[in-house]
Amino acid sequence: MKHFLILVSLVFFISSCGGGNNDKKPEKQKEEVKPVVPKPVYKFGYKLKDFKVVKDTVEHGESFGEILDRHHIWYPKVLEISKKVKGIFDVRRIRAGKPYMVLASKDSTERAQVFIYQHDLINYTVIDFKDSLIVAEKIQKPIKIVEKTASGVITSSLSEALDQQGINAVLANDLSEIYAWAIDFFRLQKNDKFKVIYEQKYIDDTISAGIGRVKAAYFEHGGSPFYAFKYVSDSITGIEEYYDENAKHLRRAFLKAPLKFSRISSRYNLKRKIAYYGRVRPHKGTDFAAPVGSPIMSTANGRVIESRYKGGNGNYVKIRHNSTYSTQYLHMKSRKVKVGQYVKQGDVIGYVGMTGNTSGPHVCYRFWKNGVQVDPLKQKLPAAEAMKKTIKPHYLTHIKSIKESLDQIGYENVEVTN
Repeated sequence: MKHFLILVSLVFFISSCGGGNNDKKPEKQKEEVKPVVPKPVYKFGYKLKDFKVVKDTVEHGESFGEILDRHHIWYPKVLEISKKVKGIFDVRRIRAGKPYMVLASKDSTERAQVFIYQHDLINYTVIDFKDSLIVAEKIQKPIKIVEKTASGVITSSLSEALDQQGINAVLANDLSEIYAWAIDFFRLQKNDKFKVIYEQKYIDDTISAGIGRVKAAYFEHGGSPFYAFKYVSDSITGIEEYYDENAKHLRRAFLKAPLKFSRISSRYNLKRKIAYYGRVRPHKGTDFAAPVGSPIMSTANGRVIESRYKGGNGNYVKIRHNSTYSTQYLHMKSRKVKVGQYVKQGDVIGYVGMTGNTSGPHVCYRFWKNGVQVDPLKQKLPAAEAMKKTIKPHYLTHIKSIKESLDQIGYENVEVTN
């Protein structure tokens, strides 16, 4: 009996403490689901949802005024905007094919308040005229720089060798400018080789924004090696130049050609038969064929001594560079410089045309040495100012590791052919 009472008491105690199997579990509270509120989209500092956003592209022949007129900004206001922003943005220079954005009011007027013009993938101009104060600002998107390498063997042209690797053709132009004084890119040979360390620019980490600086390059032309390393030898000007592995300047006093993209259609030849005249007549110039309107550059620093139209020469410019050398550029469509004007190497002095006696668009480039016309492609042209001896040790130390990296680049997926 005593044991029975103890057992009953124990069961009662367990039940009263909640140890029974019939106890209900507490209900879980339902979590409150908060609606996801999208973050407002800002672009160029503007909250886009506050505007009617219109994206478009400049049409051929379309003006800044016509674009704003279509968005309810009338001529007096357009004129006021154009004058106020002139120092930052010339509204006459908008180009067909360039994207733009108009931010207009969301009321019934839908009147434009902001105009955003895209110069390229990186650079924009923003003109804000929603208030009485008209403001223009140039904006550049953040750019990520990635160092890359490329190499190849020439089978037809440098551009084709790069294109086969999916590399922007701008790099070919950059290399041709770097070596413009050392290598005749109109006469590249099959099996010439190149290596290059360059910068690739990106927007938002993935969108290619073009080629940046060429850090170093190697070109093997006709079996001869040509190195190029970018370096600032003058800390005052901060100008970057290219030097070879021995600290010699790659730049010469003269460019080898007055055009960036062209081909030699006729060389200096004192016994050449000229098609235009139908008989043998000395040709004392070098013809570079290019499309009409292509910019013609001065091949060296100098002063313009002639800029005129004359007979068979058509529109031409003549430049005196020093007491020894002068150059002349014939058959221009139009001239951009005047007599007495000082020009620097690479400055545009006119545009390719067909004026005077000519059967096709080209520039006839003539070269004088001591008053006598000579073949510019056969001249040993003087070099630019040499690097200071005090700087050379630092330069050689600076390029040592870069040259090692350049030398280690292989010619991937390309075989030299005989």
